[in-house]
Amino acid sequence: MRIVALVPGGIGDQILFFPTLDDLKRNYPDAEIDVVAEPGSLGAYRICKSVSNVLKFDFKDRNSLTEWVDLIGNIRDREYDIAICAGKRPFVGMALWLSGVAVRVSYQGGGNLFLTNSVPLKTEQYVAAMYHDLLKGLGISTPCPDLTINVPKSDLEWADKEQQRLGIKDSGYILIHGGSSQLAAAKTSIQTYPVQSWRQVIQNLQQRQPDLPIAILVQTAEDEQLVRSLQETFPDLKVTNPPDIGKTAAIVAAANLLLCTDSAPMHLAVAVQTYTIALFGATDPKKLIPPSDRCIAIKSPTGKLSDIAPQTVLERVWGG
Repeated sequence: MRIVALVPGGIGDQILFFPTLDDLKRNYPDAEIDVVAEPGSLGAYRICKSVSNVLKFDFKDRNSLTEWVDLIGNIRDREYDIAICAGKRPFVGMALWLSGVAVRVSYQGGGNLFLTNSVPLKTEQYVAAMYHDLLKGLGISTPCPDLTINVPKSDLEWADKEQQRLGIKDSGYILIHGGSSQLAAAKTSIQTYPVQSWRQVIQNLQQRQPDLPIAILVQTAEDEQLVRSLQETFPDLKVTNPPDIGKTAAIVAAANLLLCTDSAPMHLAVAVQTYTIALFGATDPKKLIPPSDRCIAIKSPTGKLSDIAPQTVLERVWGG
């Protein structure tokens, strides 16, 4: 049996789809499962044990007829028995129908004409559980499993050497990812936690725990800019820039604490069960993290990350 899952969205969306893929594999252990994902999200599947192949398609782009024909051709050539789509675009449903996949599952909506099975879209829940609802279209009604990942041994070895390089192997460390917050559907601008607020948080952490190093996780140009600003005040900050998601997961797994916004490292921390405090602006933490005493959400009272007071963050860090 061959199964294909079409998963629009960024790295975080792919990670949140992992429980669905893992449950598919449990129910169809001999199946070959492929995923169609956007170009910038393909790397997520380095840490997913249930996927055989990853195909590229830019769901967000204004795709030409040729690109749609190529997608249909790729799916048809691979002769899939089941297709699952995590989006609601009618064109995707039509593409699956034209490709000849016998069983086509997605959410109820405008493309139902092209589906064989549809399920209600329940958006007011943890996104991983919302994705997992798609399996009800295949008669699978088990609860959504916990989010887990499979970090390659080579990435764990890299993280071990990286900790040695930074001088934090034996001491442990607090890891900060100050990157951009995920966007709510109605938002058009990226939110970040202000540099001055991070300064206040870091200063307090160093005063209270002077022997516990602080490392900054760098993944984007915005992260690099934050590091440069913070190092003007804290020249002894450690900086780590893992080259892929597997190594990022490994460095997150080894941390004593992750302080972050609601970005991809937060989902990795949930998967590896690193204690995490995550800052939320316009997005809803109930949809992005599961109930857990190891992942604490701090939601802005105004929907802006900048309005979360550093003292509020520190109170959660120290259990106040």
